[in-house]
Amino acid sequence: MKKMIRTIGVILSVMATALTATAQKPSPELLNPTNHALVLIDHESQMVFAVKNISTDELRNNTAIVAGASKIFNVATVVTTVAEKSFSGPVLKEVSEFYPAGSYIDRTTMNTWEDVNAHKAITSKNKKKIVLAGLWTSVCIVGPALSAKADGYDVYVITDASGDVSKEAHDMAINRMTQAGVKTMTSIQYLLELQRDWARSETYKPVTDLVKKYGGAYGVGIQYAHEMLNH
Repeated sequence: MKKMIRTIGVILSVMATALTATAQKPSPELLNPTNHALVLIDHESQMVFAVKNISTDELRNNTAIVAGASKIFNVATVVTTVAEKSFSGPVLKEVSEFYPAGSYIDRTTMNTWEDVNAHKAITSKNKKKIVLAGLWTSVCIVGPALSAKADGYDVYVITDASGDVSKEAHDMAINRMTQAGVKTMTSIQYLLELQRDWARSETYKPVTDLVKKYGGAYGVGIQYAHEMLNH
């Protein structure tokens, strides 16, 4: 009997080792809800007026997906504005829906990294990965992206929740940052990278609801599946 118990114990141990050995570990390059801080920069009306590389509707929807994703997954988030009351105007409702007015850090500096309060708010999150999105790409995103990179942070930029005064200005800014080692991604990519597994039922509904509201054709597809296929 004792020999049988030992044998069973050995078999179970081997099985556990085999399962551990074959389990796939995600890349440390991937974002998850706790390994990064999100910084939303200057999604304000005056800044939107001049954006030409992406339509205003697309920019607003993509920004909502990013802000909504960060709220659903409780990502450490900083919202910062520039001259909100004197020039750049109110934050887009697609941000204020998730982060109400009164919680923003207003600046005079174009580079968020050079503002004492904003810098303190970001670095106090104690995350080595920083994700940026905002307006304009060539100024208010390049500045903190290159500065954070120089300080040893792993920096990501959500390109379709950022915009600039021309396609060339946006593209050249993205090129400059990627040449410096900054990583790029899109808004839907950000959302789905945080969800990662549809079996995570606690966030499944909020994520699909967010996409149905702001995800364009993808959202229509989800709505269709939910209503026609009953799942």
